[in-house]
Amino acid sequence: MHSATEAEAPAAASSRAELTIGGMTCASCAARVEKKLNRMDGVTATVNYATEKARVEFGAGTRLADLIATVERTGYTAQSVPRPAPAPPAAPVRPARPAPAQPADAAGPLADFGTGLGAGPGSSADTGAGAGPGTDVEVPDTTEADAARTLSALRQRLVVSAVLAAPVVLLSMVPAFQFDNWQWLSLTLAAPVVVWGGLPFHRATWANLRHGAATMDTLVSVGTLAAFGWSLWALFFGTAGTAGMRHGFDFTVVHTDGSSTLYLEVAAGVIAFILLGRWLEAKSKRKAGSALRALMHLGAKDVTVLRNGTEVLIPVGLLTVGDRFVVRPGEKIATDGTVTEGTSAVNVAMLTGESVPADVSAGDTVTGATVNVSGRLVVRATRVGADTQLSRMARLVENAQSGKAEVQRLADRISAVFVPVVLVIALVTLAVRLLLTGDVTASFTAAVAVLIIACPCALGLATPTALMVGTGRGAQLGILIKGPEVLETTRRVDTIILDKTGTVTTGRMTLQDVHPAPGTDASQLLRLAGALEHASEHPVVQAVAAGARGRTGAALPAVEDFANVPGLGVHGIVDGHRVLVGRPRLLTDAGIGLPEALSAALTDAAARGRTAIAVAWDGEARGALAVADAVKDSSAAAVADLRALGLHPVLLTGDNRAVADAVARAVSIDEVYAEVLPEDKVNVVKRLRAEGRSVAMVGDGVNDAAALATADLGLAMGTGTDAAIEASDLTLVRGDLKVAADAIRLSRRTLATIKGNLFWAFGYNVAALPLAAFGLLNPMIAGAAMAFSSVFVVTNSLRLRSFT
Repeated sequence: MHSATEAEAPAAASSRAELTIGGMTCASCAARVEKKLNRMDGVTATVNYATEKARVEFGAGTRLADLIATVERTGYTAQSVPRPAPAPPAAPVRPARPAPAQPADAAGPLADFGTGLGAGPGSSADTGAGAGPGTDVEVPDTTEADAARTLSALRQRLVVSAVLAAPVVLLSMVPAFQFDNWQWLSLTLAAPVVVWGGLPFHRATWANLRHGAATMDTLVSVGTLAAFGWSLWALFFGTAGTAGMRHGFDFTVVHTDGSSTLYLEVAAGVIAFILLGRWLEAKSKRKAGSALRALMHLGAKDVTVLRNGTEVLIPVGLLTVGDRFVVRPGEKIATDGTVTEGTSAVNVAMLTGESVPADVSAGDTVTGATVNVSGRLVVRATRVGADTQLSRMARLVENAQSGKAEVQRLADRISAVFVPVVLVIALVTLAVRLLLTGDVTASFTAAVAVLIIACPCALGLATPTALMVGTGRGAQLGILIKGPEVLETTRRVDTIILDKTGTVTTGRMTLQDVHPAPGTDASQLLRLAGALEHASEHPVVQAVAAGARGRTGAALPAVEDFANVPGLGVHGIVDGHRVLVGRPRLLTDAGIGLPEALSAALTDAAARGRTAIAVAWDGEARGALAVADAVKDSSAAAVADLRALGLHPVLLTGDNRAVADAVARAVSIDEVYAEVLPEDKVNVVKRLRAEGRSVAMVGDGVNDAAALATADLGLAMGTGTDAAIEASDLTLVRGDLKVAADAIRLSRRTLATIKGNLFWAFGYNVAALPLAAFGLLNPMIAGAAMAFSSVFVVTNSLRLRSFT
């Protein structure tokens, strides 16, 4: 609940708030709240029926209390989502004790987490709140408990109503079950269903009536009360109460004597069916938001920090950047950081969907909420609270779920006027049928069927439920969709630009080829060259050192008299040998000639886009090495997947043409832009768009940010820079290009689900209303169909949970 101070305080020049809205029962309710908020000066609001939240931007002259008061005057309740509380300045610490080891998969994929209730008031992107490691904000347990109690109460109301309504429906529909005075038993059973079971509908109708509005509850309440009232009149003032009276049932509207016609099965059955639909809908919405809730609850609660060499256990919210903390096998890593001591494997499945643990050692980065599988690690915190990757993921997912696609805005506009139109159609149906046929009973039955069949709930649920499930599933797979408008873009793109370094390639120089001269042992060549290179900080020579250690499996010897020759290479004494490693010119300047075989190897390496390195010792050329930024193992398959989606791949790089062409050949790309300056990457995107192409771009660096923002669709590798991630539309948490194809497939599948839902929802109402108006639907059948239309839409959305 918002504090009084917060609610009364005027906003800054421009503020944002998130409100949880209570009392909404259908899409037209959400449309009414949104309309009322947007009528306020300087206020822009979107209200999401599925998440039951309003996201509001408002100016300096508006207070949060004004927003809440407007919602309440509309007939609903509102609470502001709590802002993150500042961490207390200090807290008592207690000595750490070894934590019991958990299974390695204790924090496995999000799909393994429970499906607690809807996201509820959680972290807000606008206030900087984010659940996760090192943050004080979590989804309040009280909110989930309240929502669980609401669901339990709805289930209780459904069970009681269904138990009482079932005999009424059977007695009314099957004449063989009818006995003398059966109708009075039906009245006894139906009355509690109509009065108590339907109380939420009647109460909401009265509240809306006081505010001059009509919603789906109005249709249900008016329809069932009309049916019940007719039945009371027929029983007490007509002939329906006569002992021995028999009653038939027909799926359509038929002519009968009005004074002997009962609609008790309609009144009780419709309420039971709609309660069932509401309960199934609530359960489905609960499942739809489960991925986000699981994401918000992934973070560790306590952390063992090192203070003056002593381990102390503190709440994770007290962690600060620079703190060093211990992670034992089986424990969650408390926050984002860099490993300073130890080696281990880390289970990252909950963030990236990748099932194979990642090996980490000193110098590697780790992400909060992942699980340390084996060795003991000491980690230095680099991000805490709302800045962590987990918190940012939760905010991105929640923002996407709270947004609205353009197709949903059309559905909202229709829902806003739908209920009043239906009330008019019901009155017209009653009047026209009376004028044409004079049959009061059939006319009344058709009008009731119109009221009951025309629920706009499916329209309101079509988009947000699919978004909730699709974005939640994406989070499980390491795909973050920033907003619903992104989905439309993924359908249109036909060209995808791939930045080379860090996207198609690893972004790290690695040793590729070793060519020893005749008579030279390859192991000795690597050992002496690697030792000399180990003394240098240059990334190319560091790649030689790392390759030497990896291939020989032995420690490298010490170097004496080390010297660097700028632009050419290095030299020094290793194991008594004077060793030179660098460009061929370094050897030439030292008077050392290159054998023909080594010259050919160096020329071939340069032609293949690799950096060629010559090695000599004791005055003689001993071998050639080739170093390159290696293509990721998955890149070729990823490019093939992108082609299968109808996308034309383009390689973009600032590297020279030879390197670019070599990488392009390795992954089967035939359109290459090489030697492109960072500021010219935007121009390449603009040029392709000017050719009529719809362009997507995948990148990871600061120099990609502008191009990502310029492209129709920007995809940032999650292993890249913050600037690239902020500028993109989709974030791929795992640094694997194959996920780009998965992201586009998931986005397209989600969009297709939304359109399928809307087609069903529109088609259902377009077809059902004429059937009801022309007397081709019994009101009780109409009630069942209406209830299950919403269930169908939500269930169809839940199929996205199986996306792989």
